[in-house]
Amino acid sequence: MCHSHDSRPPAPPRSGAVGATSSSTLTAADGTEFTVSTALPAEPARTGVVVLPDIRGLHPYYVALVERFAEAGVAAVAIDWFGRTAGVCEGGTRGEDFDWQQHIPRTAPEGIDADVAAAVAHLRAEAGEDLPVVTVGFCFGGSHAWRLAGGDLDLAGCAGFYGRPSLVGDAADRAHLPTVMLIAGADTATPVEEQLALAERMRAAGAEVDAVVYDGAPHSFFDRSYGDWADACDDAWEHLLALTDQVARR
Repeated sequence: MCHSHDSRPPAPPRSGAVGATSSSTLTAADGTEFTVSTALPAEPARTGVVVLPDIRGLHPYYVALVERFAEAGVAAVAIDWFGRTAGVCEGGTRGEDFDWQQHIPRTAPEGIDADVAAAVAHLRAEAGEDLPVVTVGFCFGGSHAWRLAGGDLDLAGCAGFYGRPSLVGDAADRAHLPTVMLIAGADTATPVEEQLALAERMRAAGAEVDAVVYDGAPHSFFDRSYGDWADACDDAWEHLLALTDQVARR
């Protein structure tokens, strides 16, 4: 499990007012309806983020995370993975008892890409049609965030925590977008060496890759309850916001 049910993300290093938050249903190009949570900064955003959750889908952690991005001046939307197999989220999020294990194997890259494309369009409708958008993913979502660096969606960059290189696959050899890899040094789910090898493979394909290893940090260290890893959380925020600032300048 990526986080405890009551875990919440740490605060960003810069903070402003949140302008609006909402829970809504989007429709992908294949007709699938899925739940999203959106937060917009009070001031005009220069960058957008599509948050790709862990295996649990749209957990309250990710509702809180899009608000943290909005505090940092970034428009953000978190998507749920399971519209095709479980329908929209009752109450706006997946509950602690949601049986993600039966749904994750039925979640395909093509469906994920369709949902991300719809989320990008949603952000631009809310925050500006020229908004550069990056993905930020966690575990299962981190893997697909890195995979999208080699895809053809209208994205400006990709960032991921605790991803699995096996889910990136051959897309690594097509990687061309700026990519951030935030790697837990004590991750028991995926060896650090495999993630660093993926970074080199993506660099060889032409992507600019910022790969950071947090020595000793556990899987899912990006949690405000992990007091021992507060410095790692702060540094991870700096790398994420450096990516959003970079694509805004471009």
